[in-house]
Amino acid sequence: MKDGKVCVITGSSSGIGAATARLFAGRGWNVAINYSREPAPAEQVAADCRALGAETIVVRADVGNDADCRALAAQVEARWGRADVLVNNAGTTRFVAAKDLNGLSADDFQRLYAVNVIGAFQMTRAFEPLLKRHPVTGIVNISSVASMLGIGSSIAYMASKGALNAMTFGLARALGPEIRVNAIAPGLVETPWMQQGLGAERYAATVESYKGRATLAQVIAPEDVAATTWYLGVDAVKTTGEVLLLDAGLRLSKG
Repeated sequence: MKDGKVCVITGSSSGIGAATARLFAGRGWNVAINYSREPAPAEQVAADCRALGAETIVVRADVGNDADCRALAAQVEARWGRADVLVNNAGTTRFVAAKDLNGLSADDFQRLYAVNVIGAFQMTRAFEPLLKRHPVTGIVNISSVASMLGIGSSIAYMASKGALNAMTFGLARALGPEIRVNAIAPGLVETPWMQQGLGAERYAATVESYKGRATLAQVIAPEDVAATTWYLGVDAVKTTGEVLLLDAGLRLSKG
């Protein structure tokens, strides 16, 4: 699919990013897979996408490093000469109880903001020229319900996702009409990242608690976020500056 459309997904070696890569590949798009640490999971996702008929590249890049973002954009340009959807999915956190204010340092905030906020900005800036070649293209930022409800892995994480929402609004104004910029705020997503962060016992309890509070009595699957990413990135051609809540009705609960 040398002339096919191209989706670039950061943090796409597992979870939401991997599900998004597979969905776009299955719908006839070429995909750029990004990872920051271990190459093997990213290569497996790329193999899955190739089996679906997609061309892929696998690029190691730390989105918190501007030179890495620009190098990733250069590799996409060299391979395909275009980018049609950018998914800013790469994210990080530190698991600290909200009441434990002494559990977070300024370094923790700076590390989370470097990836969750600055990384998304740097990727957007690096890909702006490519995205503008084939309007109307889309950027989808993966935020979190934590930004709206004050819940989640840590205060630093909640704040970083709130900043990402604000940046989504600003970028939508700045990059329109050629590029649409939207965000998704998922609730609890079933991913290995979340399981590892919470530990098996606490994770199981958190899932049951979430189901008990959410109106639809479900948690979110990576594939749910991938499908919503397709909608905002491809189908919603008259939507920009939107933060779409994907929480199975958690916000409607008693709290």
